[in-house]
Amino acid sequence: MKKIVFTLAAIFIGTTALTSCRETETETIVKEVEVETEAAAEETGGALQRAGEAVDDEVNKEIDNAIDEIGDDN
Repeated sequence: MKKIVFTLAAIFIGTTALTSCRETETETIVKEVEVETEAAAEETGGALQRAGEAVDDEVNKEIDNAIDEIGDDN
């Protein structure tokens, strides 16, 4: 019976000696930062949107030219 008690005591002491006393939980902080460069700012639209803007500019120039050709009727 003494051997069993001493064995259990030795296991208990060995377990407590090998167990760490420090906190194992760590707090992880994730910080999201959005960085915008000039190239990324210019390419916010897709290819279709950029093509539409180019066509829109051309149409506006042609409309301005047509208005200039008509002139002022007053």
